Amino acid sequence: MIVLGVDIGGSGIKGALVDTEKGELVSERIRIETPQPATPEAVAKTLKDLVSRFDYNGPVGCGFPATVHHGTAFTAANIDKTWINTPAEKLFTETTGLDCYVLNDADAAGIAEVEFGAGRNVPGVVMMITIGTGLGSAIFVDGKLFPNTELGHLILNDDIAEHYCSDSARQRHELSWKKWGKRFNKYLHRLEFLFNPDLIILGGGASKSFEKFSEKIDVRTRVVTAETLNTAGIIGAALHAGRCADNGIKPNMEPQVCAEPEEKA
Repeated sequence: MIVLGVDIGGSGIKGALVDTEKGELVSERIRIETPQPATPEAVAKTLKDLVSRFDYNGPVGCGFPATVHHGTAFTAANIDKTWINTPAEKLFTETTGLDCYVLNDADAAGIAEVEFGAGRNVPGVVMMITIGTGLGSAIFVDGKLFPNTELGHLILNDDIAEHYCSDSARQRHELSWKKWGKRFNKYLHRLEFLFNPDLIILGGGASKSFEKFSEKIDVRTRVVTAETLNTAGIIGAALHAGRCADNGIKPNMEPQVCAEPEEKA
């Protein structure tokens, strides 16, 4: 099955046609700059522009940098705050005229790795950590995804983990790879303590420099880098959309609401 997969990021929106049986791109990858500010309407229009560049009329999978529950974005850690409570699947489907299925971007990357990459046929608990502007996470148990974990928001050294040891934190604090690696190692130890994974897969831009900080990683869990590299988000999003379409699942067109916490009496 050929499905259009899209990876929506803070700086770029990338898409390609994917053979979901092989986990391979079968078209060129097209990238469009993410509009600034990246409001829902602006991103939807850019997505429509991207889709129009392909000779395609099927389901579209969209990896998105937020918690996505029943098609609605509930968080906006590294994107425009107006995305909170936005019915992303409804917006994208109505704007493009195609069935759009939206999931967390790290979950999409993890799906690609578990199906076709370093996590393929690995039993037990597999964690995918994407290292970029923030820290994305995905957890699989015997190949089944537990979605929207957002483990980049764990508290580490009295700070949010992704503020302490994401790639943007490394650049912001002008850390060497080895000094940053010591920070990231603390994060992996926290994950290991909480989840006891059997395998940790590192993705995102910083994973390409693994050999520069690997000597600082001393968790007992096996740590490897992603095999699908910068195509993981596109492949995983396409797989998700293809499965939904195959199972007769339509995009969720009913907006959800992230309830505000009740005030204590």
